[in-house]
Amino acid sequence: MRAFDFKTEYNKLLTPEIVAYLTQIHEYKGQQNLFIEAKADALSELLEVAKIQSTEASNRIEGIITTDDRLKKIVRDKTMPKTRSEKEIAGYRDVLATIHESHDYIPPKPSIILQLHRDLYKYSGKSIGGCFKNSDNVIAEELPDGQQIVRFEPVPAWETPEAITALCSAFEAATQDAELDPLLLIPIFILDFLCIHPFNDGNGRMSRLLTLLLLYRSGYIVGKYISIEKLISDTKETYYEALQQSSYNWHEGTNDYAPFVTYMLGVLVAAYRDFESRIELLTTKGLSKPDRVREIIKNHLGKITKSEIKAKCPDISQITVQRALADLIKSGEILKIGGGRYTSYTWNRERE
Repeated sequence: MRAFDFKTEYNKLLTPEIVAYLTQIHEYKGQQNLFIEAKADALSELLEVAKIQSTEASNRIEGIITTDDRLKKIVRDKTMPKTRSEKEIAGYRDVLATIHESHDYIPPKPSIILQLHRDLYKYSGKSIGGCFKNSDNVIAEELPDGQQIVRFEPVPAWETPEAITALCSAFEAATQDAELDPLLLIPIFILDFLCIHPFNDGNGRMSRLLTLLLLYRSGYIVGKYISIEKLISDTKETYYEALQQSSYNWHEGTNDYAPFVTYMLGVLVAAYRDFESRIELLTTKGLSKPDRVREIIKNHLGKITKSEIKAKCPDISQITVQRALADLIKSGEILKIGGGRYTSYTWNRERE
């Protein structure tokens, strides 16, 4: 079994690009904490939207889907899950809520990881929940013709409990070193977790839940208000490329963590930027709701859909957004592109 040496890998990662990301995130974190303390009530709508987006996106990456209406009802606990997918979505909802509410009391230990995995499957009736894999598995890619290509062979089943124990112990020791920034330790841990691939099913979703848990425990709670899972889903191809690059030669201990670490830091920076832009909209004084819709479109480069506008200002009703869009089209300030479900809007910059 390979060793987990966080400090050695950490020192290899201090490249100019990664250090620049760290500097940005540290600055954003300070601003985030000040705002959350002062404006907690204003963030309740963002919190609700992020829960829905996170649950939907993390499951969709794994092909677990339901309708938008059913998803919202399940996340809000307004209905019982019916299908297999809905039962797994409900499990994700519950684990996400546990992490949101109790992250300070959930250390990343093997027993805790097993409990979170158990809860992920508690509605499904599957016996795999809360148990490490009982047979060897592979990470494979299915080609358009149905052929499967093995991309990575994880740790064998018999070695998995020991590997997870060693990983958690090494991570805990590394977090005690004040010189090591947790922003680099966390993606190293997640990459190793995915390479171990400790479960028969649910490894991807567990990795994203653990990412949130470890970020929250280190004070980076932007994922409560901006869905990190959605940002990953929206860049899924890049995510898998970075994962593949960083897992090459992992068993030999000579893999390069930089592609995956850089990707994850980029996602976190994107989350903070999104958080900042939405905060500006929430705290803008003197603007009516239609004017806020106007500012969103004006400050957005390229096309934007009605659902994207709603996500940026969840406190504005759909009717108000629709009326604002109609008035802006009529005045010529925005242009309507496409029709039906593919309708989008863009600021008419020819008038400027």
